[in-house]
Amino acid sequence: MDTYSFLRQLADSWALLALTLIFLGVILWAMRPGSNAVHRDIANSIFRNEKQPAGSDTDPQPVKEA
Repeated sequence: MDTYSFLRQLADSWALLALTLIFLGVILWAMRPGSNAVHRDIANSIFRNEKQPAGSDTDPQPVKEA
């Protein structure tokens, strides 16, 4: 059997199975029960400083030219 045919057969069977299992694993990991608070925090992070700018401790200091 030449190399191309072997790799093609491997990709058609085992690689498809592996990618399907990885896909399902990622979906199940994202939907796990303990991740609800994390997802809610990430979704609302854009609105954290909506009423006023972020504090000065998070702002970079301006560079003074001499």
